[in-house]
Amino acid sequence: EMDAVTGVQTCALPISTIWHNPKCSKSRLALATLSEREDIDLEVVEYLKQPPTREKLAQLYRDAGMSPADGLRLGGTDAKARGLPEADDDTVLDAMAADPKLIERPLVETPRGVRLCRPPERIDEIL
Repeated sequence: EMDAVTGVQTCALPISTIWHNPKCSKSRLALATLSEREDIDLEVVEYLKQPPTREKLAQLYRDAGMSPADGLRLGGTDAKARGLPEADDDTVLDAMAADPKLIERPLVETPRGVRLCRPPERIDEIL
């Protein structure tokens, strides 16, 4: 790709996305790991403010090789009281789309895949 102004060859970096909660220590650790890298273009999405769509969540969990129920945040939510850990994928995705607090974090997507980075070292699998 050529920069129209300078005529210099440019190389677009692959985009990586973290669905981030700044109040979460594990999310901050994953963000720090990603921020140190110069070989990715990082998009930080504070998912409580900008929740992913139901379709995006389904794609993330599919690409991570996990069920939506495996991506539920149980601590500090009413997920267990609502029976969500045992619910089917559609029910869980609907609940997450309606209430993003139910989404466990941090979810990280790179060109090499998707991981729920708990523990934070799991991020190494997709970098």
